[in-house]
Amino acid sequence: MKTLHFLSLASLLCTATLHAETNSPVDPNALSMLKRMSTLLGKAKDFSFQSSSIHEVPSIHGQFITFFSVGEVALKRPDKLRARLGGDAPPFDFYYDGNSVSAVAPQTKVFSTLSAPGNIDEMLSGLQHETGIRFPSSPLLYSDPYSVLARNLLSAVVVGPTKVNGIACDHLAFRSPKVNWEIWIAAGPEALPLRLAVTFTDKPGFPHTVIEFSHWNLHRTLSNASFVFHQPAGTKEIPFAAVLHSADR
Repeated sequence: MKTLHFLSLASLLCTATLHAETNSPVDPNALSMLKRMSTLLGKAKDFSFQSSSIHEVPSIHGQFITFFSVGEVALKRPDKLRARLGGDAPPFDFYYDGNSVSAVAPQTKVFSTLSAPGNIDEMLSGLQHETGIRFPSSPLLYSDPYSVLARNLLSAVVVGPTKVNGIACDHLAFRSPKVNWEIWIAAGPEALPLRLAVTFTDKPGFPHTVIEFSHWNLHRTLSNASFVFHQPAGTKEIPFAAVLHSADR
């Protein structure tokens, strides 16, 4: 994953922070850029993207362990979602078909299925509470991402222009209760999110996640059948929490 030069980034953040403290902690320009991205994603009926992520996970010894993962996500509004995750942790697949959510860990041959609300927004809102699944990028999947991302903001800063994998973008930084986060949004005609960094300030040690997005397709034609979970041969059903533990998610 590409990184910015530390000194340059530190200088930009310092300048942006001083500006925010001198004036308003919420820069309307940052909100405008975030709104532009959110409107683009919210209008897309079917879309897909790929991701590469770095996750810090606490170990039993007190040290954070870094995991690298890759993923593919497909969404069909208002009530279909599919995610396939792989990388350092064992593979993990997630399906939502408008009636139920299903999770499967192929390597350990276990799965779980629960009934779910009838649209993506309600499903995502209840998912973490009911099952323990937490997608850091889930705010991007709502019908109105801005309403989720801008909720209870303590500060919003335009860090400045930069590039992610050669693509010109705007780097924004935000603080909310329990979380600090940054997002890099493409500066071209389509304001797509290219990178998301999240620090969980309510967790010991402030664990950190960085996700880079690629291969966005906002004009997919996805069949309903592609979101339906079919139990793989030789798998057994167990509680959701056990599926997550089996896949180290």
